[in-house]
Amino acid sequence: MRMRQLPAVVAAAGAFVLAAGAAGTASASSADPAAPPAVTLTESALEGVHGTAPDATVRNVLTVTAAGTMLRVRLSNPFGGAPVDVRSVWIGLQPSPSSPALVPGSDHRATFAGAPTISLASGTSAWTDPVSLSVRPGDHVSVSVYAPGAPIDDHTFPPPQTDTPGSFLSTAAADTGSDESGAAFGAFQPGTLWWVDAVSAVSPVRGTIVTLGDSITDGYHADGGGPRWTDVLAERINALPPGRQLSVANAGISGNTVSIQPNPYDPSGQCCGPPAPLRLDRDVLSVPGVRYVLLLEGTNDIGGGANAPSAPAAQVIGAMRDIAARVHAAGDKIVGATILPMCNAAGSAKEQTRLAVNEWIRTSGTFDAVLDFDAVLRDPNDPTVMYAPWRYDCYHPNATGDRLLGQSIDLSAFGLPATG
Repeated sequence: MRMRQLPAVVAAAGAFVLAAGAAGTASASSADPAAPPAVTLTESALEGVHGTAPDATVRNVLTVTAAGTMLRVRLSNPFGGAPVDVRSVWIGLQPSPSSPALVPGSDHRATFAGAPTISLASGTSAWTDPVSLSVRPGDHVSVSVYAPGAPIDDHTFPPPQTDTPGSFLSTAAADTGSDESGAAFGAFQPGTLWWVDAVSAVSPVRGTIVTLGDSITDGYHADGGGPRWTDVLAERINALPPGRQLSVANAGISGNTVSIQPNPYDPSGQCCGPPAPLRLDRDVLSVPGVRYVLLLEGTNDIGGGANAPSAPAAQVIGAMRDIAARVHAAGDKIVGATILPMCNAAGSAKEQTRLAVNEWIRTSGTFDAVLDFDAVLRDPNDPTVMYAPWRYDCYHPNATGDRLLGQSIDLSAFGLPATG
C-alpha cells in the first residue's frame, strides 16, 4: 500500500482531516553536506536483490515531478551480499520513455567525488556529483549504469504499467552509456530499475513530499500507464505558482508492510522491501528536501498471506505511531491516509481491524493531517468494498480510482492553497 494532539475537523467533502494544532575508485558515502540545498525530484525505492548483472549497460529512466538544475543521482546497494562495483554512470535526458534515444548533447558522464567509478559496499548508497542539466516537471531522466557482475538491487514495478519508471538493457556486452542514439539498447522493460533510487536537484520548489506506501502507492494496475495517484498529486501541485510548489517522491513498494513482521507473500524477503519502519531512514528521511511524508500502508498487514497471519490493529497502529514520531523528530510533518476497503465481510476480524485502524488514523491526532481515502473510494451501498467502476481488484484501485484519489487530496495538508 501513509497532527499532533488536538481535536481534528473534517472538511465538508468528508475526505480530509486537518489537525488544528582515471580514474580511481571512490568509496561509497552519504550525500555531500557541502552541496547546495536540493530537493528530491523523483524516487523509486529498491525492494530486493534479483540476480547478478550481465556484462551489459542498463539505461534506467525516471520522470521528475519538479523543475531543477544540477542533477544528482543516488545509487544504492541496500541488499546485496557483495559490493556493486560501478564502472561508469551516464546521466542524460530522454524525450520519450518508449525509446532509449537521448536528447543530443544531453548525456554526461557522472562522477563520485571526482572519480568516474565507485564501489558500493553492501548496505551503502552514494550520490553522484552534480551534473549540469536542467529539467522541468514531467521530463525523463536517463541513468545508464555499467556494473557487470554486481548483485542487482532493483525495483520491479508491477505490470501492466507502461510508462516510467523503467529501463533498457544493452544488447552488447559493453559499456554503452555514452550512446545517445539508443541503438545499443533493446526493448523497454517497464517498471524495472537497477540500483538507481532517487534523483535530486537544486530547485525553486519549497521541498519534497515523500509518499511511503505499498502497491497502491507503487501504482499496481493503474492500467494504461497510469497516472498513479501520486502523479496526479504532482500535476495539481505543478499548476500552482512556482513559489508554492513541492516535488513528489514516490517511495511505494508493492507488497510492503507498515509493521515489522514476515512479509505475507515472500519468505525470501526480497520481493517487497523491508517493512516501512526499517526502510524509513533510507527511503524517506535521508532524501534531500523532505518536508512532508504521506503514509498509506496497512493493507498487506491486515490482509496477511501464506507467510504471515493478519496483523492485529494494535500492531499496525503501533508501527504507524512509531513512524510518525520519527518523522516529527526529524522536523518534518506526516500526513496519514486511511486504509482502502479490502472486500472483507462486514463484521469479520479483518474488517474490524481495518475499521479500528482507520478510526485511530482519523481521530488520534498522531498525524499533522489525514486524507480519508477510504471515504473517497468505498461503495456507498457496501463500505467493505471499493466502488466497482473505480477498482481493479479487492485491494487496488484502477486508473480511474487512482485519479480520484489524487484529485481528492486537499493541498492544504501540505501548507498549500486549500482545494475543494
